[in-house]
Amino acid sequence: MTSRTEPTMTVKPKGNAASVTFENVTKVYGRDVTAVDSISLTIEAGQLVTLLGPSGCGKTTTLRMIAGLEMATEGRILIGDQDVTKLPATDRDVSMVFQSYALFPHMSVLENVSYGLKFSGFKGVEVRDRALDGLELVGLAGYGDRLPSELSGGQQQRVAVARALVLEPQVLLFDEPLSNLDAKLRRQVREEIRDIQQSLGLTVVYVTHDQEEALAVSDRIIVMRNAQIAQEGAPRDLYEYPDDQFVADFIGEANLIRCDIESVDGDQASISIGAYRQSLPARGLSAGPAVLAVRPNRIGISVGSQDGGIPAQVSKATYVGRHMEYTLKAEFGSLFVTSGDINAPLQPGTDVSLSFQQSAPVLLPAENT
Repeated sequence: MTSRTEPTMTVKPKGNAASVTFENVTKVYGRDVTAVDSISLTIEAGQLVTLLGPSGCGKTTTLRMIAGLEMATEGRILIGDQDVTKLPATDRDVSMVFQSYALFPHMSVLENVSYGLKFSGFKGVEVRDRALDGLELVGLAGYGDRLPSELSGGQQQRVAVARALVLEPQVLLFDEPLSNLDAKLRRQVREEIRDIQQSLGLTVVYVTHDQEEALAVSDRIIVMRNAQIAQEGAPRDLYEYPDDQFVADFIGEANLIRCDIESVDGDQASISIGAYRQSLPARGLSAGPAVLAVRPNRIGISVGSQDGGIPAQVSKATYVGRHMEYTLKAEFGSLFVTSGDINAPLQPGTDVSLSFQQSAPVLLPAENT
């Protein structure tokens, strides 16, 4: 498959930032449980790269192998130019921010941030100065004397970030860092993490199962499925040009509709869904059965019948504040559609006609349909 590459802003790595390389890395537990299956990837220094996928896909195991908390069964792992495949976690210049924050409840905020510094060869005043700088960097100057229990969830997560940052690691790892926060805090803290990463030129590897979070913070996203890499690329590339049905549906949700490619002329395909016809990029496919992936917000809805449109009926309408969510029943099955028109919502039972925005549908292979 071919896709256009969305230009991304690159931040020059600073200080200690290093690249991460996996060369045919496999991780097997016991005799036959393959958690990561011969993956190869490169994370450039100064980039924030997200490992995204459903539970059990191998993303957390991959992160833990970078940290040295799990050892690869096969293959090589490099941080910068150093082969760290067999090095324990204590000998890798890597810091990790855990889902649970892992703060010491009996220690003050300043003591928590200072903890790792004391075991890294720093002394006295330098430990305190670095810890205070770290708290200022995450917006917690003046909070050093408080206990973790006196902070909000978002503030505790910032303490965990500060504790990792002050060690100035080659690679900073985040394992589902926002899963314990409510929606508003998640948005705020992810923006703070991204701002810090860009301003310091850090190499960050970030694990999440939240597609919106991955799209918002990443330079690149690596989508994992069944212990392998399904697709990787810039966020917009993955959203606009998924390679298969799994990626299309996992990144941002998509309606997957069976269609027929009637003909291909150059790089354009003429497709049909019942009586509906449209021309769109062929993406290397030839005439025959295929699948059309269409985002819920890129389907036009008109009341009544329209020439050339796809007839459907509203079966469910849900108001969710910023937009309406509709479940529509068409001849070929159900569709999920969103609409920004919240002032004149459609009622269940309404007959409608559907159309696709010209740039909205993406052709995919028909396998596994």
